[in-house]
Amino acid sequence: MLEYEYRDLEIPRGTTRNATRQALTEHAEYGRWEIARVRVYRDGSRRVTLCRKIIRRMRTM
Repeated sequence: MLEYEYRDLEIPRGTTRNATRQALTEHAEYGRWEIARVRVYRDGSRRVTLCRKIIRRMRTM
């Protein structure tokens, strides 16, 4: 059975697209995170929900 771990990342208003892209790329490359949801609020801030699979090892003996 697959389990997922979630993390919320808040991006304040005024953050450039380049800086946002760089932050999300670092999370994806080094932490194996994927984007699950992006919410854009009226004030221009964003909340990005990231997820990744939790792989549990089973004992064989």
